[in-house]
Amino acid sequence: MDELRGVEVLMVDDSEEDLQLALRAFKKANLLNRIHVARDGAEALDYIFCQGPHEKRRIEDTPRVILLDLKLPKVDGLEVLQRIKSDPRTKITPVVVLTSSKEHRDVLASYELGANSYIVKPVAFDGFAKAMQELGMYWLLLNNPPKT
Repeated sequence: MDELRGVEVLMVDDSEEDLQLALRAFKKANLLNRIHVARDGAEALDYIFCQGPHEKRRIEDTPRVILLDLKLPKVDGLEVLQRIKSDPRTKITPVVVLTSSKEHRDVLASYELGANSYIVKPVAFDGFAKAMQELGMYWLLLNNPPKT
């Protein structure tokens, strides 16, 4: 399928444990064909905007969905979100904030900056795995994004 070229999911998270749990959950649900992991906000921005080690990537090949933690080293998740949603080339890319923060100010700031969804990471493994499977089902199979 032409619309599935490139990366389907960009997962931005500095927690190795959360990354591994998410990857296992996607694999178990047979949802994951192509994923790229960024472990900090600067790496995510380089990937999204085709800079540095990703300069040969085409910005038109945006991920189907970006799963974005807020508490990141180098550049925090809110700044990453702001940059994505303020650039005409990337603003329609769905961004799901996936974080441990339940703070009202983080939820509000995320939606004000254009987040498509805000999900608090479940603490228990089973809950986290189920949340990842449901996220993948919705954003990769059910959601119908505009063609770019």
